[in-house]
Amino acid sequence: MSYIALYRKWRPATFDEIKGQDAVVTTLRNQIEANRIGHAYLFCGTRGTGKTSAAKVFAKAVNCEHPVNGNPCGECESCRSIADGTSLNVIEMDAASNNGIDDARQIKESVVYSPTNGKYKVYIIDEAHQITRDAFNALLKTLEEPPGYVIFILATTEPHRIPITILSRCQRYDFKRIASDTLENRLREVAENENISVDDKAIRYIASKAEGGMRDALSLLDQCSSFFLGKDITYERALEVLGAVDTSVFSMFLRSLAARSVSDSVGVIDRILVQGRDLTQFVNDFIWHLRNVLLAKSAEDITDVVDITAENMALLRKESEALPEEQLLRYIRVFSELSNDLRFAVQKRVLVEIAIIRICRPQMETDTQSLADRLKVIEDLIENGNLSKQTYDEETAKLAPKETPSQSEHKKSVEEEAKNLPKATQDDLRRINASWKDIYNRMPVMYIACLKTAKLTVKPDDGKLIIQVVDDTIKSFCEEDAFKEGLEKAFSEVIKKQVEYEITSVTHTADTGEYFPPTSIFGMEVDVDDSDF
Repeated sequence: MSYIALYRKWRPATFDEIKGQDAVVTTLRNQIEANRIGHAYLFCGTRGTGKTSAAKVFAKAVNCEHPVNGNPCGECESCRSIADGTSLNVIEMDAASNNGIDDARQIKESVVYSPTNGKYKVYIIDEAHQITRDAFNALLKTLEEPPGYVIFILATTEPHRIPITILSRCQRYDFKRIASDTLENRLREVAENENISVDDKAIRYIASKAEGGMRDALSLLDQCSSFFLGKDITYERALEVLGAVDTSVFSMFLRSLAARSVSDSVGVIDRILVQGRDLTQFVNDFIWHLRNVLLAKSAEDITDVVDITAENMALLRKESEALPEEQLLRYIRVFSELSNDLRFAVQKRVLVEIAIIRICRPQMETDTQSLADRLKVIEDLIENGNLSKQTYDEETAKLAPKETPSQSEHKKSVEEEAKNLPKATQDDLRRINASWKDIYNRMPVMYIACLKTAKLTVKPDDGKLIIQVVDDTIKSFCEEDAFKEGLEKAFSEVIKKQVEYEITSVTHTADTGEYFPPTSIFGMEVDVDDSDF
């Protein structure tokens, strides 16, 4: 016997096996038990939520010779013939290819014949929204007053396309998206019975990718188990098979966009393409990541609506604090438009890169939010007394960070090593200036851009090193533990001294009126290589 896909093999055979649709199942079962069966039903819902499966179970139950609590017994001749697809009492039609007036006329002619065995003749019409208006009109009278032994079940993903005259003649049941925990439990059940070894993190990821559809969840599990036949399915392997990326990449990409770095943002796209990931899926997943960041900014508790680890939740909170709500909304709008365009695009990478440039260079656009972004840059430069075309271009082309979280044990060892080093003198500060490029190049990659454009100054009273970054958004990234650990490690490796430093921003010093001596105290200006940009 040929292989049967998991979603077909595990199609529900009774109402008890239909998961996540308790309200619909209870109503249908009660109708069967009370013998209050309607003549026309409309099953609505997104793909893979159980519409057709419920219709088939209902067709078996109303014709079953020995029903049990409203469920078909599965043993009688009627149940077996319907399950095998040989019953003349259940007629399944695909409205996508049988949607004309001739098909409607054929149904009208066939309903006059009573069922050969069993009680009811059930017509299951899938994708009912594709039936033409003329065909619906031809079917209208039959649907309203069919013979007592006829039941119509119309299934559709787009109920708004069904004429109101048809809707008013049907009992409507809405199949909702299936909850993630219900999908996870079903996947574990199927994996256990199919001897598929899959870890919990991979199960959670597959369930999230199914977006509330049981069929999609089982198909993704089937795909993963086929690729890694006989092997354990881990989270990393699930990512590899499904062409997806780890959530940390979305954080890296968002930070690159926030700092308006075209080169770093395109670099992320290049890396995911080299890894064989799908661009359309990456864009859709990134929109979902932006949604999570926006929720983290707008709501105090989002644990019920965002299913991620505590570590990623902390990262979302940090990003939500650094990025304005208007900026996140603009990103969502641009990438939503991109997602729609990618469906029909041949050169997907080009479209993605154009979207990146639109976000990183708001001066290219004329919409309200882009103008607001450009105005904010100009206002900041005016406040600092540094407005010119060159500084404006530099502000809108800032390079972006990419995050690489450090392990806690490694962090502790670096801190202990830094504490044992002697304190840096002013001569050492001169070495810091001369070796600045070497220092920031030793930082985690995501923070290099923060220090490339930073200015070095010194507090005159205590000689503390002041690292002045371009704005408060970059400053918030520099306050992360991974940044501090990386900078202290770079200081210890390059000058082998303990450096006391303070992170500030051009915006902050302008607001407070603070002034620090220029970098001439070091004997030379900071060396920033143009090739780094």
